[in-house]
Amino acid sequence: MPVTIQPLGDHAVTVTFGDAIDESINKQVLALFNYLQQKNIEGVKDCIPAYASLTVVYDIIEIRKYHAVSAVEYMHNQIQAALKNFGISSTETTRLVHIPVCYDVSLGIDLQEMALQKNKTVEEIVELHAAATYRVYMIGFLPGFAYMGKVDSKIAAPRKASPRKNVAAGSVGIADFQTGIYPFNSPGGWNIIGQTPMQIFNKNYKQPCALEPNDTVKFESISLKEFEELNS
Repeated sequence: MPVTIQPLGDHAVTVTFGDAIDESINKQVLALFNYLQQKNIEGVKDCIPAYASLTVVYDIIEIRKYHAVSAVEYMHNQIQAALKNFGISSTETTRLVHIPVCYDVSLGIDLQEMALQKNKTVEEIVELHAAATYRVYMIGFLPGFAYMGKVDSKIAAPRKASPRKNVAAGSVGIADFQTGIYPFNSPGGWNIIGQTPMQIFNKNYKQPCALEPNDTVKFESISLKEFEELNS
């Protein structure tokens, strides 16, 4: 699929590399993100990476002050130049983050239902989820909510038809081939299979998000007693 640059309203453009959850595509997205961060292009206010695209938000007034061309044309030219010059090497070094998770059914409130749907035991679902190493593709939905993948096809499950009004902070869920952790108590429709005592977002930290795009994550199963001790 060719890379496309499309306007998003009157103050942003979206650069699209593909339409799938794919590590090689996401690496291109993050490489361009890091390249633009380093270039510090005049007028750019924010860059927002997603699975297969990058949205660049810009300041029309700021660009008009210093450039004769329209803001749309200016940004299109800047993005075109960046696409010619950025490289995958622009992607930052991957971190491996270990996250403790208690998969007890008192916390993994959808485990038993998933086990029935998948014709597996709860233990098999837990084993499959904890066995994989996941890539953080993007942050979204809530501050610090990391979209990770891919989940083993044997336990991939669609979002719930009726979202819950409240999902506990730290809940680990599955939605399709994605897995993620709720950083706060919030509504949500993912299938909850466990909970981590680890704080996923803290606005008072210099780096508020525990996870960032391009990180890799390994979930480590802990007992309910360990969870309670760590969560106290």
